[in-house]
Amino acid sequence: MLRNITLALIATTLSVSGWAQTTATTTTATTTTDTTRTLTAAPAPALTITGSADLYYRYDFNKTNTDLTSFTSSHDQFKLGMASVKLEHKTAKLDVVADLGFGPRAQEFTYNDDGIVQAIKQLYISYSPADWVKFTGGTWATHIGYEVLDAYANRNYSMSYMFTNGPFSHTGVRADFTVGKSSIMIGVSNPTDWRSIPGDKQNNKNLIAQYSFAPNDNLKFFLNYVGGKDADDNKVHQYDLVVNAKVSGLFSLGVNGTVNRSNAPAEDYDAGHTWWGGALYLNLDPKPWFGLTLRSEYFSDKDGIKLHPVDGAAGAKVFANTLSLNLKADGFTFIPEFRYDHGSQELFTKKDGTNTKSGASFIFAAIYSF
Repeated sequence: MLRNITLALIATTLSVSGWAQTTATTTTATTTTDTTRTLTAAPAPALTITGSADLYYRYDFNKTNTDLTSFTSSHDQFKLGMASVKLEHKTAKLDVVADLGFGPRAQEFTYNDDGIVQAIKQLYISYSPADWVKFTGGTWATHIGYEVLDAYANRNYSMSYMFTNGPFSHTGVRADFTVGKSSIMIGVSNPTDWRSIPGDKQNNKNLIAQYSFAPNDNLKFFLNYVGGKDADDNKVHQYDLVVNAKVSGLFSLGVNGTVNRSNAPAEDYDAGHTWWGGALYLNLDPKPWFGLTLRSEYFSDKDGIKLHPVDGAAGAKVFANTLSLNLKADGFTFIPEFRYDHGSQELFTKKDGTNTKSGASFIFAAIYSF
């Protein structure tokens, strides 16, 4: 009798165990038998790790390191750019990004910070309660302009005057909304490029905004704004337009225009100071591994807010042309680049100490991204 009961219990246990394994297997499959209810497993949180590294050699034909734009101030030297790693963790509604950079390029980007904090390019948390809305808090790269910090995402290695004169980043909160083919972003942030405002600066807030429209996959418009009082109580308003257009499989172009107007408290906010710029990016891609980009930029600073001629003149204008080859293999990009800048005033200095209106340079850059 006892033996029969024991055998029955063992049989029952094996039956339950077998049912449990079958059920566990079934719940991860896309189909089930007619007698089993279909179950969908919740998607596991996804961690994505990406990164890049870049370095370059620059030769300045004036034989000095006179460079009026970001990240490439050197002459006849091999230089490190930036090693970058980006960690992103996503769930169905939440997204956290920690984007870190190390090297001279990262240090210039986070020029208002010191120590290990300079390694933080971006650090933010986003929440999406629905597909059409997202709320974000933290620090992130600016929405202003065509070019970005990471070298692998630009087709020219040297930077434009418009990028150089900012903004670089914003720290605060923002909301993004998608309505059909349009998107709207609006937010409040610290003054431009300040993650933490020191006691000797003014704790002001800026309004940031963007409207974008994509009538199709080949044409996109971005209208951008940032404005308010900066950390020195200057009233600053910047308006920016970016257009991306793909004309064919071989040819695409980009357009960027920006206007910045400021008023200083020392002048009772009466006198307005304006600088502006415009750039055209022409891209030719005859092969997947071979591309060519010409950037032509005009930058005007008649009030001398950003450009400071070495001859003491007040303000200047500059016309800069940059031709860059993009040679690609997997995640590697090699960029030979020639650049020529010509100013309305003497903006550059030669090795012998004389001043000149023109500056030319050649760059070899190596970039790897994953």
